Amino acid sequence: MTGVTGRSDVIKTEAHGDASPGRAGEHAPVTPEWTCGTCGAEWPCAPRREQLLTEYSVDRAMLSVYLGACLAAAAEDLHVAGSTSLQDRFFGWLPRRPRRH
Repeated sequence: MTGVTGRSDVIKTEAHGDASPGRAGEHAPVTPEWTCGTCGAEWPCAPRREQLLTEYSVDRAMLSVYLGACLAAAAEDLHVAGSTSLQDRFFGWLPRRPRRH
């Protein structure tokens, strides 16, 4: 798996097991394990979730598109299809917004 196309924040693990260097503090995912390259937690980790909410604060729909692409790549890398726990991991943390009437 090549990670999420077009996103520079996905760190691919090289064949010998080392991760490509990322920017300090960016909490980018390391594939194919989908762990955080900064803190080692499952990605998206708590710090990255906060960063994503800030980065996509104006366009929450694009955050969902981005996370959906990450979910699809992670499901392929982790060899799980339709996993509810993986869906919760990528989408379950998103705050709900009240519906507009």
